[in-house]
Amino acid sequence: MVMQEHEHCQDYLRNFSDYIDGELPPDFCAELESHLKECPNCRVVFNTLQRTVELYQGNLDEEQLPGEVRSRLFARLELDDCSGKAGGDNAS
Repeated sequence: MVMQEHEHCQDYLRNFSDYIDGELPPDFCAELESHLKECPNCRVVFNTLQRTVELYQGNLDEEQLPGEVRSRLFARLELDDCSGKAGGDNAS
């Protein structure tokens, strides 16, 4: 398993949010960036988190997300829709 090659992955993973928010010291940022260049697993997790934050901060309007896609997303995340409907087609 690739994660075993990088013994400090968990330490880096715990700091991804702070890194994205610009709340880490520069020396740790450089260390984390170096690790991301070498570790494909951490890079995937980081890129996914970063994209999620970007999408969230973009404040997507409901109109931009088709209703069917929104329903599937909320069902997959097992969340209730803001409109009060149960998440997705599994509503009883």
